[in-house]
Amino acid sequence: MLISCDFCTFAGMNQEEYISQKIFAGEKKPSMQRRCVGHDYTGRQMYMITMTTQGRLPLLGTLAGRSDAPDGTPDAPRVMLTELGQRVEACWNEIAIRYPQISLVALQMMPDHLHGILFVKERLSIPMGKVLLGFKQGCNKAYRQLYPAVQSVAVLQQPTGQQPTVHPPSYHDDRTHGLLFARGFNDKLLLHDGQLQRWLQYLHDNPRRLLMKREHPQYLCVRQGEDICGRPCSAVGNMQLLNAPSRMRVRISRSITPELLEQEKARLLSAARNGTVLVSAAISPGEKQVMRAAFDEGLPLIILLENGLHPLQKPSGERFMACAQGRLLLLSPFPHHNERILITRTVCETLNGLAWDICMCKDACP
Repeated sequence: MLISCDFCTFAGMNQEEYISQKIFAGEKKPSMQRRCVGHDYTGRQMYMITMTTQGRLPLLGTLAGRSDAPDGTPDAPRVMLTELGQRVEACWNEIAIRYPQISLVALQMMPDHLHGILFVKERLSIPMGKVLLGFKQGCNKAYRQLYPAVQSVAVLQQPTGQQPTVHPPSYHDDRTHGLLFARGFNDKLLLHDGQLQRWLQYLHDNPRRLLMKREHPQYLCVRQGEDICGRPCSAVGNMQLLNAPSRMRVRISRSITPELLEQEKARLLSAARNGTVLVSAAISPGEKQVMRAAFDEGLPLIILLENGLHPLQKPSGERFMACAQGRLLLLSPFPHHNERILITRTVCETLNGLAWDICMCKDACP
């Protein structure tokens, strides 16, 4: 879960400094690399770190196995590390040697990025970001040693959903070479009970999720600018649900009585069991309850979101599986953002209006 606070790009900046500098920052843009304002990045804390390679090149490993193979079997999903990937893994393990105050909890290497969980057990003399800068510098050194004077690595793009092929590097005398990872990183702070277990499961499931994304690109790749009833939307999931013969909006008042809610829930679930696609932003408690019950039964759903979808975003947790199975579509008519904000009346009306249009259009998706 993301921490719900304001963010800035400078680790350790307090609220007063943030406010004084905010007027010079210009328009705020979506980013996964902001640090938390006021957080002490030298103190005791557990983090989940994500770093991506420059240009998202698959230099760290190759994906192997089958998405349907159980854990512990020879064909279970996994990443086979390249020599560079092995060197990066060794650099990660050196963090705990250089900084005994840090315990390394988990690492999941992927072809073009890594996820790591680390625990700052005791106060550091430098911010955690400086520790990770040293890690990246070690990785850069390994990169230059393995690919001396390389400007870029050519990648042959395969058809959508297939793994790209990395060609032998082309050699140039270019001093800009040497940055394996893109600038910055994403960190999440451990704040809630059960969060660590979810992180560990997420890291463990990453290879399987990537295999599934490649096997079902039509369901698991985010689409941008889709024309949905005349509105440009971002979308991920089964677009064919928009053209189902029967679509029904789930709109339930907050003032509904428990008895009437049960009746409405029974009516909607009965329709969904007979092939009707339920459409809702799931804003009110009653709407959430109905959509949750339908989701748990594996019924077809279209869920409308207020925070948009990033082009590289994947549905989280159980929604990922539902999209892969073709029984869920996530849609948003709004730009992507990371902040946890209170939904406004205008946003609610926009989402409910889109849900109504989807149900009333003959073909919601042209």
